[in-house]
Amino acid sequence: MSNNRVFSEQELLRRQSLEALRKLGIDPYPAEAFDVTATAQSIKDTFDPEAPEKEITLAGRLMTRRIMGKASFAELMDSTGRIQLYITRDDIAHDEEKTMYNTVFKKLLDIGDFIGVRGFAFVTKTGELTVHVKELKVLSKALRPLPVVKQKDGETFDAFTDPELRYRMRYVDLVVNPEVRERFVKRTRTFDAFRSFFNERGYLEVETPVLQSIPGGAAARPFITHLNALDIPLYLRIADELYLKRLIVGGFNGVYEFSRNFRNEGMDRTHNPEFTAMEVYVPYKDYDWMMEMTEQLLEYTARKVNGTTKVTVRGQEIDFKAPYPRITMTDAIKEHANYDITGKSEEEIRAACKERGMEVDETMGKGKLIDELFGTFCEPKYIQPTYIIDYPIEMSPLTKKHRSKEGLTERFELMVAGKELANAYSELNDPIDQYERFQEQLRLSEKGDDEAMFIDQDFIRALEYGMPPTSGMGIGMDRLVMYLTGQDTIQEVLFFPQMKPERQNPNSISGDAEEEDREE
Repeated sequence: MSNNRVFSEQELLRRQSLEALRKLGIDPYPAEAFDVTATAQSIKDTFDPEAPEKEITLAGRLMTRRIMGKASFAELMDSTGRIQLYITRDDIAHDEEKTMYNTVFKKLLDIGDFIGVRGFAFVTKTGELTVHVKELKVLSKALRPLPVVKQKDGETFDAFTDPELRYRMRYVDLVVNPEVRERFVKRTRTFDAFRSFFNERGYLEVETPVLQSIPGGAAARPFITHLNALDIPLYLRIADELYLKRLIVGGFNGVYEFSRNFRNEGMDRTHNPEFTAMEVYVPYKDYDWMMEMTEQLLEYTARKVNGTTKVTVRGQEIDFKAPYPRITMTDAIKEHANYDITGKSEEEIRAACKERGMEVDETMGKGKLIDELFGTFCEPKYIQPTYIIDYPIEMSPLTKKHRSKEGLTERFELMVAGKELANAYSELNDPIDQYERFQEQLRLSEKGDDEAMFIDQDFIRALEYGMPPTSGMGIGMDRLVMYLTGQDTIQEVLFFPQMKPERQNPNSISGDAEEEDREE
């Protein structure tokens, strides 16, 4: 940060308070631990007005203050919520001059400062559960004022709602917007539910490389880096599929991973270059079994996170209760794009796309053209969870050929709220067929398709040692959390979404508000 920083009036006052605390012999950033025995929520959950008075200690941010001579009311916020404090000069005075109350609490503490208090819980005459403070300790001085949200006559003023500021300064967003904190608690509950579901079935959670010599497992443009120690190029993971299937070759009964993936592609309200996926692989299963397991998993997770299978996304109610309907890719395109792709050549499909006003070019192979048709005309139609099944072989280089339908594969994608949520296969375990599919991907790459897959010779070698019949499935966790929390953009469910470099001067942040009731 620049050494020529210009402080606002409020920041200057806080820095003056910081120095005043030090002159009083009070360390504004003490090193010793503060023993917390209660939280705002635990006090509310366990308080018994008939029980004997019990000493408690808690810590958090000072969020409001009403100074009334020798006594004051304040509000403390910790990770569980807020609770009122009652503070009197005689209780927390440390000397004859009453320095702690008259000087420190009334003049040198500010909204946003961290404090620790010792006292006991009681109920005020107005019926509010309150902590009567017997001792107060400064734990951390905040040098910038928080945005202060004000309410009057049912209206909210000065709310911290600008998305640019909220995503960039998530640390402030979490403090002043409690609903955002709860959203991320639900994110963790979603991951916990997945783990419980898989662990109960005996599957093993594993970790695979983020830095890979060959970016495999998906059609995507990778980020490229360089490993100095070996003087070789490396790629950030676009998917963990090929490594997880190597573990099935190695003999595991079932494996799953929450992987941070990186794709050097576009950004919009449902895509971030860095995202979290979950992939699971189970031997001796096929895509029919995986469809049943996926809908069971999602119903289970929705109930665990929200207590119901129903969520509201962009004003539409969506129900994750199993089972989900199924429709083939061919029938979906036939219904919504009025075109039958059966037996059509690449050029015929390209012409059909152009007739429908779609922007396509010669670098796009048959698989990508079909994908564009489906994405344009079909995908937005599927709001309730729906399986799109039996994809053309050109779209699915890692998928087993369909057991009864020529030219198709045993693959499904789960569509929810007009977007893909899950993708799954009966996994291709024929090493000769897999190598030929990789060769076709190489031809697409030579045509200019920068998302075509690389040939992974080591993966072919692994298949040559034998992989049992296997089904695998991947879910976009960020998108699932969007649905479970009713959010419209992926940025709302990522703590720190990718953003353009900050253009404004970080020394002066809009959203700072004047302090309330500070006694000079």
